[in-house]
Amino acid sequence: MTKRVAILISGGGSNMVSLVESMTGDHPARACLVMANSENAGGLAKAAALGVDTDFVDHRPFKGDRAAFEEVLHDRILQAQPDIVCLAGFMRVLTEGFVSKWQGRMLNIHPSLLPKYRGLHTHDRALEAGDAYHGCTVHEVTPELDEGPILGQARVPVLQGDTPDVLAARVLEQEHKLYPAVLRRFAEGDRTPVKIGF
Repeated sequence: MTKRVAILISGGGSNMVSLVESMTGDHPARACLVMANSENAGGLAKAAALGVDTDFVDHRPFKGDRAAFEEVLHDRILQAQPDIVCLAGFMRVLTEGFVSKWQGRMLNIHPSLLPKYRGLHTHDRALEAGDAYHGCTVHEVTPELDEGPILGQARVPVLQGDTPDVLAARVLEQEHKLYPAVLRRFAEGDRTPVKIGF
């Protein structure tokens, strides 16, 4: 039975595109919805061009009432009947009330080698710390930010002269490989972590 995947984005959706493009042939899942928190998210047009249904719930009219925003978001996602929800650059912190509805079925990609550098500005922080390696992590989403069980990591060397933008671009290349690999394994019911570059 093919799994249905909803993907949540906030921007250009490059990770979303890599996920959608990977779900072909004998892949155990297919994208059923790409949802954004703004109608101006560039990834919506890309998803539509790939033949995936799109929708958005603008968070701004909710004026900081996260529960109300998430209630509408949850209802819209439910209409697509997904088995798995993938956060792919979705820049809203989700409350425990929302996460608990999807726990065990919701994945996120984060640009650091968790448990290092939860939250924002991960590339700057890795450079400031003088790390030899940096990377990205796919994990299950739990109510604690960037805390859930790790399903995969990709590691890249930090090179002399790296700026945050240069390092971010190198990590993003690996994100586009790691997230599809983890999703395929997860959709098959396998939670064994994927490792790239170790």
